[in-house]
Amino acid sequence: MASSGNSPFRVTSIAAGEAHTLLLTEDGRVYSWGRGTLGRLGLGSEQDQLFPAQIKFGSQDSVRIVEIAAGAYHSLALADGYYSVIPCLLNKFLELHPPDSSTSLIEEAEAKPPLKIVSVKAGGMMSLSIDNLGALWMWGNCPNQSKDGIFSIVSNFTPTPVWDFHGHIVVKVACGNEHIIALVSVGESYNGEQDDLICYSWGNNNHGQLGLGDEENRPNPEIVKTFDQNSHWSIYEIACGAFHTALLTHRKKRPNDTLELESVCWTFGHGDNGQLGHGTIQSTSIPEPVQELPQFVNLVSVDCGLFHTCVVSSDGDVWSWGMEKGLGLYPDARVVGEYSSDALSPLAVSNPCEDKFLEPVQVACGAAHTVIVAQEGYKVWSLGRGRSGVLGNGKVMDCYTSTLVLWPPLVEDFNIKQEEPSSSREQEKGKKKTEGVTENI
Repeated sequence: MASSGNSPFRVTSIAAGEAHTLLLTEDGRVYSWGRGTLGRLGLGSEQDQLFPAQIKFGSQDSVRIVEIAAGAYHSLALADGYYSVIPCLLNKFLELHPPDSSTSLIEEAEAKPPLKIVSVKAGGMMSLSIDNLGALWMWGNCPNQSKDGIFSIVSNFTPTPVWDFHGHIVVKVACGNEHIIALVSVGESYNGEQDDLICYSWGNNNHGQLGLGDEENRPNPEIVKTFDQNSHWSIYEIACGAFHTALLTHRKKRPNDTLELESVCWTFGHGDNGQLGHGTIQSTSIPEPVQELPQFVNLVSVDCGLFHTCVVSSDGDVWSWGMEKGLGLYPDARVVGEYSSDALSPLAVSNPCEDKFLEPVQVACGAAHTVIVAQEGYKVWSLGRGRSGVLGNGKVMDCYTSTLVLWPPLVEDFNIKQEEPSSSREQEKGKKKTEGVTENI
């Protein structure tokens, strides 16, 4: 691994479950910390972990992880060069076909290149993956694909393809406790243009988290009309909380547009803790923009915890709203009623060392904690609930302001000469001049 030229110190991705966090480095290593029960940390025990600890995937020289995902109590890791997160099951794909499919459909599938998983996601107690042909797979506690319109949650013990999207390309997917949001190509091919994507949703809709204008459950995907083919908006990021959804969009460019258009964050679903950021505790079944975010900003990352939401701009500004425990706010930050201190509108998250989280990479939200990766991936901050070591700073206390995660960890794997990435970047610049919540939160 050391000969690959990739940095073991640079973080490329993070994922947060209800009470644990995963971290992926540029050279394909994965670290975890937080609550260890049910084996979600992948460290060989159920003990809590207060600092980032490396997960071993057999011989580390032969396994390079390229993507990670965290559900409520489980974790996923996708290895480069492997056909699946569980290869023995994915090889069965060509034996499967829709009940009403013809022989020509099977022959068409057999003529395509070998299948390989390219993306994984997790949420609640379900897992999702997208393969290199753009097909979506799901397993765990998932919505049952039904022709009679009857909704139910079933336990799929093996990955099952979502046949509704046959003939289209699934580009991105996110899921909450029991609902799924997917960005799917308009036609049978996809050239990378955001304008060519349509938003679909299905699953449990008891709070309007599907964005379909009602609270009726859906066993099969339906188009979110606010973002259909005729919409003025292009979606580029999606995220799901337990019972709410957040999207990032740009307005579709017109022929004469030359400048990058500002971002808009939309939310819908459960709003009792202010997680929609609309200034109220009302739920909504129609996507609505978060009005109090600054205009003319470029939002690069969004994520949802159980009951809070967080976004990051390209300039390094971070805003969060929703349940106070997940925000890491002081108890009197925003008082609503006698006891509540939830934030009903976006509040800026401060960096104790600088004004902003410069060179941001990503934000991830757990049940009641938030993790921010910035400085091109060389610094990691956390805030919120601290029990079980979920903040990765060696403590079990709540933090009301962002605190540095111990990164890189002080273990033998990192007793190699560090290239001082931050100083080298400075030199280079110089040259250039609930319902469903089962764990206490």
